[in-house]
Amino acid sequence: MNLIEDAWIPVVRQDGTKEKIAPWQIVEIDNPVIDIVAPRADFYGAMYQLLIGLLQTILPPIDEDEWFQYSVSPSSEDEVKEKFGRFSGAFEFSKKSGPRFLQDFDSLGGELKGVASLLIEAPGGKTLKDNLDHFVKGGQVEKICESCAAIALFTLQTNAPSGGVGHRVGLRGGGPMTTLVMPQSDHATLWQKLWLNILPQEDFSSASNGLNSLIFPWLAPTRISDKTGVNTTPEDVNPLQMYWGMPRRIRFDFDNLQTGCCDICGEKNEHLLSHFETKNYGINYEGPWVHPLTPYRIDPENKEPPLSLKGQQGGLGYRHWLGFVWQDDSNGDRAARVIRSFNEEKIELLQYQGKDVIDVARLWCFGYDMDNMKARCWYEQKMPLIYVDKDYREEFVGFVQSMVQSAKEVVSTLRGQIKQAWFSRPKDAKGDTSMIDYDFWQATEADFYKQLYVLSAQPAHTRFMPPDVAKQWVNKIRNAAFEVFDYWVMEGDTEDMDMKRITRARTDLNKKLYSIKSLKSLDQSAVMKDKEVANG
Repeated sequence: MNLIEDAWIPVVRQDGTKEKIAPWQIVEIDNPVIDIVAPRADFYGAMYQLLIGLLQTILPPIDEDEWFQYSVSPSSEDEVKEKFGRFSGAFEFSKKSGPRFLQDFDSLGGELKGVASLLIEAPGGKTLKDNLDHFVKGGQVEKICESCAAIALFTLQTNAPSGGVGHRVGLRGGGPMTTLVMPQSDHATLWQKLWLNILPQEDFSSASNGLNSLIFPWLAPTRISDKTGVNTTPEDVNPLQMYWGMPRRIRFDFDNLQTGCCDICGEKNEHLLSHFETKNYGINYEGPWVHPLTPYRIDPENKEPPLSLKGQQGGLGYRHWLGFVWQDDSNGDRAARVIRSFNEEKIELLQYQGKDVIDVARLWCFGYDMDNMKARCWYEQKMPLIYVDKDYREEFVGFVQSMVQSAKEVVSTLRGQIKQAWFSRPKDAKGDTSMIDYDFWQATEADFYKQLYVLSAQPAHTRFMPPDVAKQWVNKIRNAAFEVFDYWVMEGDTEDMDMKRITRARTDLNKKLYSIKSLKSLDQSAVMKDKEVANG
């Protein structure tokens, strides 16, 4: 199978027809492709990244003007097919000899593993041996089709978590968050969805120069990273390798194919893969890598390299919005390059064309929450992208930061007081209390985004937090704190309740909610509004 020439990507077209296509077919105008149809959520996100990587490598616009031109009218089918065809040699997947897509250049002679090990959540060998696969059972995936194998391989290589001694993590670190710009409309074509995340050539220090191992590392012997090998820094390769990182040494066994139904997608197939060879000490990505699709935490003193943001226990929510969309100075989180490019350049082009950006685009973020080698959860979330005038942007970001900070301080206080109500010795109490945080963030999320739109609509000369926003937000998060407290404390078994302890904890919660510094600052802004009303 060749991943450029053959139809292997499962999609749905405008009329609802489902079929498999070759990558170049995303530009077809007659009954266009609307979306990918993947059997797993992580495959769905990975397929978007693979196609974005193809477009960025093969069809990058020269500048923002050309980007806008192609967003309205993409290249012709024949032109795209021809340009993609020039790269087909790098996308052989199953040929007997020579380079294979994201697979080691040579025969490995390493450990033979079942294809289930490609899946990030799959239980490890020791877990299976000790019969500890209670929640994610082994033996569920034993043979898969080439289409699922290709995307499973890409998913592993781009998200690769720690895999034991010498089994390297991905270029972005293990289990990175991915953030993409997406059209607001679910009826947009797949081309439109992908193109929003393409950067002009001027954003890269060098462009694609054909079939090159500096872009596609599987076209040459692997840069071994054992004691006698080397690490790989951004200076060692073409920047486009960020889309094609290959930390794991893997080579599929195509000599022992099976027939039957794929254990992932369920389709009947005569070329099912069951095993692959693997070996440690593959490419070890070191240094200041900054992948265009991932937000990073930046060290303000530049002593440490950028750290990609990862999935976190408790999921994704508005507390991450600022760092995912702009920049959160409280912790150094900075939006992915594709998001910043959209906010700073592309959004202006859309505004110039008279389009309401609120109706045009939103943020899609997704990724694994990893505990070393164990996948705890897959998270994804859609968030709004909002146009903010450049002259007002710094103040807007400051206002949002104060809102998020106040919510963080409230939830921390809330968590402590619920433990005071639950336990006689709360400091000694252990256990997971993330459900408290989750309920609070959920209870306040809709109101946060409501106030966000109000803030974004303020005049460019606004320099102080609008009193109405401050008042409504303070009232919302205080009330939510009491509601969550009452739910988690009063819903328990009556026999276990110490009402004196509960009453004291709730009284203390009330006192603390009026002494939190960030809330007192917002209260002062709200008082300004009340004085204005009183003075008529």
